[in-house]
Parts: sequence; structure tokens; C-alpha cells
Amino acid sequence: MNGPSRKSLLVNVVCLGALGWIYGGDLSDALRARTAEVSALLTPPSAVRASLVLGFAGVGLAVFVAGLLRKKPEGFKGYRLLPILLVVALFLDLVVAEGRTPLDSPELGAVALQRFQGEAQKLATEAAVPSRAQVLQPLVDALGAPPYLERGVPVPAYTLQVRMECEGPVRDAPGTRPGTLLYCIARDGKQAWVTLVGLPSEVRFGVPAVLSQRGEPRVAAVHARIPEENDVIEGIDLEIPTVDGGAATSDSP
Repeated sequence: MNGPSRKSLLVNVVCLGALGWIYGGDLSDALRARTAEVSALLTPPSAVRASLVLGFAGVGLAVFVAGLLRKKPEGFKGYRLLPILLVVALFLDLVVAEGRTPLDSPELGAVALQRFQGEAQKLATEAAVPSRAQVLQPLVDALGAPPYLERGVPVPAYTLQVRMECEGPVRDAPGTRPGTLLYCIARDGKQAWVTLVGLPSEVRFGVPAVLSQRGEPRVAAVHARIPEENDVIEGIDLEIPTVDGGAATSDSP
């Protein structure tokens, strides 16, 4: 039988499609991240690595087609280039990705919101929530770097914007940089809403917007501390026995 078997032909087609989808997507993301105002990526994909893999894939395809046209037998090594390339490329990707967090940008942003909320709640009193930027800034500094890129460059650190006289969380913040925590304090000072500027969960590239899911912003709330009350049980009288002549007596029947 001349030419590759149907199995070899199918395997090569699947491998070529996988290489194009994975590394073509990486190359597209790498190029798009350089121009987008905000990218929901922790680090930009390597355009060089993606280009090299796609280049080798082109060579493997050319060798495969040449063998196909010349009706090389099943044992022709050119029929194995694309499967080998896919396996090697994926293995190298796993090595490079080792130690990276499995969470994506929206999830990491939500975690940062919860961490800030938890620490700010510890500073709340019975009278009010913390309101001074100088007090809240150390909590922001402890969060590390936001999970976003700005024009292809990682955003170096979270920033804080304190707003007063609010009636609810900030839902729109045009002109605000990604990684900004919007700390919005209610008029009575006893509650604050925290939102994060990044991108909606469903969007990977775009302009800065409040982190949201299905159109609803991700909000963390800080409340004034509830006064502690001592547990008192009313309506129970304890009868204390009296001592008369060394013996304990009681008026109870």
C-alpha cells in the first residue's frame, strides 16, 4: 500500500489543528496584549516561542505533504514530525508553567478583594469603618501585583481610591487605571463598598472597567463593628441557703 494509512493521516490532521489552535492563539494573544489597554493575563504569552512552534509546524506540514504526494510508505519518518512536535511543545509548556497559579485574572482579582475586605474589617470600630487612605494603604501594599497587563506590561501594584458620601458601590470608573481598589464609604460612615478596576470576567481584552460577573460588579463590603453584648439570663432567682447552727437550711419547701 502506497502513502500513509488513514490513521496516520487523521493523527497528522489532528496534531496540525491542535498546534494551530494552541500556538496560533498564543501568538494572537501576545500581539493583542501589546495594544490593548487592559488584558486579563498574568503574563503575556511568548510571541517568539509561539512563532517558532508554528514555523516548525509549517516545516512538518511541508514534509508530510511532500511524502503524501510522492506516496511514501507508512514507515516514512516525515509522517511523524507533527505528532512529535506537538508532544515536545506541550511538554516544554508544562515545564515553563510549573509553579504558576492555576487561577485566572478574575478569580485572583476576587481573592484580592476578599483579602482587603477582611483586613479592613479588622480596623472597623463600633462608630465607623476606616476612612483614611494612610491607614488603608498598608493593606493595599500587602496584596502584591494585580493580575492584569496594561499595554502588554504587568501592572506593578494595586492602588487605592477612597470616595466619601457614597450610596452604593462604584459600578463605573472611566479613566481609572487597572488594579485600582475603589473604597466607597457610606454617608453615615458605618459601611464601605469595595470594587476593583480590571475587566469583566467575560472579557479578556478591552478598556478598564469594574470587575464584574454577568453584568454585576464583584463587591466586598466593610461594616462598622457590632457592639458586643454580655449574655444575661433574666427571670431566674437563685435561692442561697442560710447556715443555722452549723446546718444548712432553706426556706424552700
